[in-house]
Amino acid sequence: MSDHKEAKSFSRFGYIMVAAGAAIGLGNIWKFPYLAYGDGGGAFVLIYIVICILLGHPIVQAEQAVGRRGRASAAASYGVIHPKWRFVGVINIVCTFLIDIYYLVVSGWVLKYFVTYVVSGDFGKDKQAYFDNYISSTTQPLIHSLVIIAIIVFFLFFGITNIVEKASKVIMPMLAVLLLVCGIYALIVVPGAVDGLKYYFVPDFSKFGMQQFADACMQVCFSVGIGWGIFTTLGASMDKDANLKADAWWVDICDTFIALLAGFVIIPTVVGTGSEMSSGPSLVFVAMTQIFETLPGGRMIGIFFFASLIFAVISTFFTILEIPRMYVQEKTHTSHQVSLIITAALVYIGSILCSLSKGVLSWLKLPWPSFQGIAYYDIYDWCDCLSGYVLLPLGVLLTCFYIVKAWGFKEYEKELTNNGKHGKLSMYDKLSLAVICPVLTLIVILHVFGFI
Repeated sequence: MSDHKEAKSFSRFGYIMVAAGAAIGLGNIWKFPYLAYGDGGGAFVLIYIVICILLGHPIVQAEQAVGRRGRASAAASYGVIHPKWRFVGVINIVCTFLIDIYYLVVSGWVLKYFVTYVVSGDFGKDKQAYFDNYISSTTQPLIHSLVIIAIIVFFLFFGITNIVEKASKVIMPMLAVLLLVCGIYALIVVPGAVDGLKYYFVPDFSKFGMQQFADACMQVCFSVGIGWGIFTTLGASMDKDANLKADAWWVDICDTFIALLAGFVIIPTVVGTGSEMSSGPSLVFVAMTQIFETLPGGRMIGIFFFASLIFAVISTFFTILEIPRMYVQEKTHTSHQVSLIITAALVYIGSILCSLSKGVLSWLKLPWPSFQGIAYYDIYDWCDCLSGYVLLPLGVLLTCFYIVKAWGFKEYEKELTNNGKHGKLSMYDKLSLAVICPVLTLIVILHVFGFI
């Protein structure tokens, strides 16, 4: 949608499914497990759930309210109350654009594994080496990313995204069932999986520090989808009678459930098999291929699993590509189709640099300023760090300031509760936006620059 006139309205169930579809994706199934695995297992999971409640829910409902009040793009919606606050939405858009870039790279990896399962199902004896060799190659990842972005552009260009959205309503629950079955199977057949389950669910804070806390806060922003402009954009299409507070809870619950389920499959298997896997982007790809290799009919299950991930990727991209696209259309005064092509082209060009930074451009390191000294990251990791540990929490922080200072609790309450129809704004709601959420996001930002 380019403005409020083009916005489509959703039923309550339809909105929750679309919002969950936008939020549920690689953040839950790919990123959450490797962070939980490397950041202490149960301690990370417990802190993550707490932060989902403290940070995720209040910001989802706040962004929905901003979007429904503004009925426009992420930037324009923030400018409805006070034009000078439009920059908050612009920061969200810049953040989403950077995430789009490396999200497309990982989406290409998903397509590669799906294709391999269809063609042969053979990932060799050393699954880690297979992954490393693939992502460091020059052409293959670029081709797979190009196919993904072409599919997304095709659906958005012709306005037929409802096809994937309808399919996702069936496929995503099936993916959840598949994850549950794989997790139970692993507990039965993997001798040490119970120890892995203990590592995953029993908190041990002996190795949990500020970095792990910052990772948990970042992952809530990334996985739930706050600070991107996702819920501001979707909120613009919400009915005036929609219960924003209840819908926000459903989105949070669905998103967190899938993330926890993905970790339930991956971590007990990795720990139980004694695999020498390092926590990182490869964990899910390596672990799942090992699991499916031992399952009866594992190749077919692998096909379905990665096909489901592709649907999750595409349904997420329908929203997160539209966020910068709407801004491009607004600034260039072009049509939906032209702005879509421009945005997709820019995202793909950026993804080329990110992908090559794992191979031929691995020598190119970008500086990261820190109070503890300059660090150097490749392009992929630099984009990940800037978007995840600076722009996401900054967008959330500024949304809090926007609600408290620019909009005011009285007017915000009217929009959030539909003039009292859906309850009132409690003292906790006010404390959350004025103190709790700002403190959590400031901790992340100060930590990534080495101040704490």
